[in-house]
Amino acid sequence: MDERGALAIAKCASTPPDPSEGLVTGLGLLAAELGTNLPGLLAQTDSIVHGTTVATNALLERKGARVGLLTTEGHRDVIEMREGLKDDRYNLRMAPPVPLVPRARRLGVRERLRFDGTVAIPLSVRSLGVGIAALAKARVEAVAVCYLHSYRNPRHEKLTGRALARRLPGAYVSLSAEVLPQIKEYERVWTTVVNAYVGPALARYLASLAARLASQGYRGDVLIMQSHGGVAPVRESTRLAAGAVLSGPAGGVAAGRYSARLLGEASLITFDMGGTSTDIALLQGGEPQLTGEKTVGVAKIALPAIDIHTLGAGGGSVAWVDAGRILHVGPESAGAEPGPAGYGKGGTRATVTDANLVLGFLDPGNFLGGRIGLDARAARGAVEVIATQLGTTPLRAAEGIARVVNTNMAEGIKIVSVRRGVDPRQFALVAFGGAAGLHVTEVARLLEIQRVVVPSVAAVLSAWGMLATDLRYELVRSHVTEVGRMTAAGLRKLFAALEREGRKRLAHFDGAISVRRALDMRYGEQIFEIQVDLDGVDLQAADLMDQVADRFHRRHEELYAYSAAGQEVVIVNARVAVVGALPVLPAGAGAAERGSATAAARRRVWLGDWVEVPVHRMDALAVGQEVKGPAIFESATTTVLVREGERVAVTRHGWLDIRLG
Repeated sequence: MDERGALAIAKCASTPPDPSEGLVTGLGLLAAELGTNLPGLLAQTDSIVHGTTVATNALLERKGARVGLLTTEGHRDVIEMREGLKDDRYNLRMAPPVPLVPRARRLGVRERLRFDGTVAIPLSVRSLGVGIAALAKARVEAVAVCYLHSYRNPRHEKLTGRALARRLPGAYVSLSAEVLPQIKEYERVWTTVVNAYVGPALARYLASLAARLASQGYRGDVLIMQSHGGVAPVRESTRLAAGAVLSGPAGGVAAGRYSARLLGEASLITFDMGGTSTDIALLQGGEPQLTGEKTVGVAKIALPAIDIHTLGAGGGSVAWVDAGRILHVGPESAGAEPGPAGYGKGGTRATVTDANLVLGFLDPGNFLGGRIGLDARAARGAVEVIATQLGTTPLRAAEGIARVVNTNMAEGIKIVSVRRGVDPRQFALVAFGGAAGLHVTEVARLLEIQRVVVPSVAAVLSAWGMLATDLRYELVRSHVTEVGRMTAAGLRKLFAALEREGRKRLAHFDGAISVRRALDMRYGEQIFEIQVDLDGVDLQAADLMDQVADRFHRRHEELYAYSAAGQEVVIVNARVAVVGALPVLPAGAGAAERGSATAAARRRVWLGDWVEVPVHRMDALAVGQEVKGPAIFESATTTVLVREGERVAVTRHGWLDIRLG
């Protein structure tokens, strides 16, 4: 995007062995789109914002570093004991999850801090030396250090970090006091281990990417999308690698936040359906919800992250029939290689994309702007296998595949809405990702949602949204005390210390900086806390602590439909987000002028019967144009299906605003 908001879009297949290769290939396509070469494009580029799944994949595929854990003597099994619960608590045969660090590489060190940070047992140099020697013998690539109560006093961890730097100079070292300085041992040790596990892979990748870009003459900034929806420089992203575990999908939610402003619609559900998965998030008041409890694979990550629900449902999701002749779709995906049968790369199993080909929704000769031809015959052959197993026709089997995946995705939206006391019928659905346009209105219909918006840049909305993010640092400090015992001056001092640390990290940033504050709080006898936003609260007010307690009671009632004003309220953690505002993203060039553009072609599609429908080119639509379904809208990167009874209006940005019913 240039300073006027003009967009150029390119899309290419990912390259799992080295993702930087695919990224640079995509930049090359972008350069060609703009009539230049890659060095010419990079010479004119001020900054690159990048969302990556390298950390995610390393964690999910268990291909991270060989990690060792140093912890307080007697506490090395916290990571394996978990919280005393199983994912399926009534399944007696369920095998326990295998931790990322085997017991042989989890070593106790003689030291102990009390809950208030005072030293009970000094750090034993001899014990530490024995532990480091054992890790050196085990040839670890990374070391996680998590001592009891180090969030109150990091001295022992810092001494350990210095010893590791001397004796294991090539190892990636992750200290819990730097990664997550907050109470709760289980969450802290897991987050620190994840940081060490994915850190080397992410560091290698970002170094490779920087070298590739530098070799092409790029000298600007590279900012990495973070799980909390902000961006951070490469150096900070390498240090806090666990903060990028949800880097990829977070870009889509950032786009949803910006879309809320453009549409004047504060209540949105983002629906990102790609090739492998569907990511769903809820925006209330135009802002996504943050959580400190994300589980990715076997790991629990307690760093602030956008609350995104991910389903194994995408264009590449594989359809299969079980022994009872019941049709399932996903969570297994055909991936980029070999991909759906229709890709012609050797895939033989039917996927959602193959079903859409059979139903006529996709044009085999115009996929990715015609750069890739689809094999409709191979797709039909794969769907016929499913049809034979079900005892039906290929068309009915393809319909069934679409219906099952739509139902799965509708249930996923209920998880982020209905199960949290939110009525999805009061929200608009914003659809993006390459596969979403063919499914979104049916998903909306299942939920009785009346408005669906498909941006013109839907297939790359995550990338577009990353341009609308800001530099952001999330800081937390545990301070467990009752509200009645905390003074206003003490709370201001706590927030001021966190703010100073955040502003220090933005020392070289010359833009506007804003600060957001929150507290994790609970009633005295509860064991889980909720996050309470303090935006709008005057920290200098004489009744500050009364306002804080009132905010908590109101938030508790919003979440759980009750509050208990007579009970004591406990502060657990203080949180500060220090945000450096990057230049505002221009809205982008939209449809040219008010009028009416005619359909470019017509195509036969299966909608319970074969129907010939108009096919509109999205780049030829005019502002204010209205189209009644059924119809198809195509761009170089996505296809949108509008069914009977649905009405489309083209917004001033060239987006499809679809009304159902």
